[in-house]
Amino acid sequence: MLSACSERVINSGELGGRNFADSPQKSPHCSSGLRCDSSSGFLRPTPGYVGFANLPNQVHRKSVKKGFEFTLMVVGESGLGKSTLINSLFLTDLYPERIIPGAAEKIERTVQIEASTVEIEERGVKLRLTVVDTPGYGDAINSQDCFSTIISYIDDQFERYLHDESGLNRRHIVDNRVHCCFYFISPLGHGLKPLDVQFMKAIHNKVNVVPVIAKADTLTLRERERLKRRILDEIDEHGIKIYHLPDAESDEDEDFKEQTRILKASIPFAVVGSNQQIEAKGKKVRGRLYPWGVVEVENPEHNDFLKLRTMLITHMQDLQEVTQDLHYENFRSERLKRGGRLSSHGYILPLSPVYVLLLARFSAPPPPDRPPLRLESLI
Repeated sequence: MLSACSERVINSGELGGRNFADSPQKSPHCSSGLRCDSSSGFLRPTPGYVGFANLPNQVHRKSVKKGFEFTLMVVGESGLGKSTLINSLFLTDLYPERIIPGAAEKIERTVQIEASTVEIEERGVKLRLTVVDTPGYGDAINSQDCFSTIISYIDDQFERYLHDESGLNRRHIVDNRVHCCFYFISPLGHGLKPLDVQFMKAIHNKVNVVPVIAKADTLTLRERERLKRRILDEIDEHGIKIYHLPDAESDEDEDFKEQTRILKASIPFAVVGSNQQIEAKGKKVRGRLYPWGVVEVENPEHNDFLKLRTMLITHMQDLQEVTQDLHYENFRSERLKRGGRLSSHGYILPLSPVYVLLLARFSAPPPPDRPPLRLESLI
């Protein structure tokens, strides 16, 4: 930050043994905590200030200029309001030309992958949002292998990122890895269906799973709480790993700690989605109109929509970090064990036959009648 004075690139070699206190002083108009020397152009610090406190500002400016990327997958049976909820979350229409298939078409329909990308800008911050929808999931009579397409898509994005990361040009890698999966659960059942259990167990080691109870306006408050407890009990019973919000740090303010506690207690989120503006109590709100009243989408007393959106926005960075540090690293390690090794520059190389033979020879125990083979005997 040298814009307030004549800019000059300096390094430790130019500074030598120069004492900053020996330079004449100019009015402090350069950068926060720094003063400009009019005779030499050097920056001299104020007492007790070094300047690295501005490093977060540099990271902030660079991140805002670069923008952010996030991929959200929505999975659930047809008719649970997945598209409506996504449009409600981000105040946009991601599916302007979608055609709803009829019952006869659903019988022969297979699971498809539809990825929609939209650039969202808010107060100068750009977000490249990719929503991956899975029409056809759970519609067939035999849904035994209906989620194999979804798992293949998740693995393909990991494979693509690994390939780009191992290439020569790694400066402009597009991250299409799935960072979060909203799994929609029907409110009409008495808990999880066998398909729900099988699918979440198949992907819980590949992506962050967030269970969502769809169309919560079909439940009373007591039924909603009972269904939440039942779903959580079945998740624990089957050993399903869902995304757990990180605990608030001890130095966080009390409001954030309370918000984190409320969000954790709201899982699974029971939500209502709507894109219609309805007048209620003299003001326009997004909601659903019934003969007995209005269900407001953004009213925390009616559903968990605001809590779900708060969780997604405030923990978006943590979702990306868990994807990078846990799910992607697990895939990367398994991929390298299975099909290749890394060179000193990070490129994926096939395992040579000699390398495979040596690896098998040294990893296998020696016969009892022969001493173990040493590396010196091969040189």
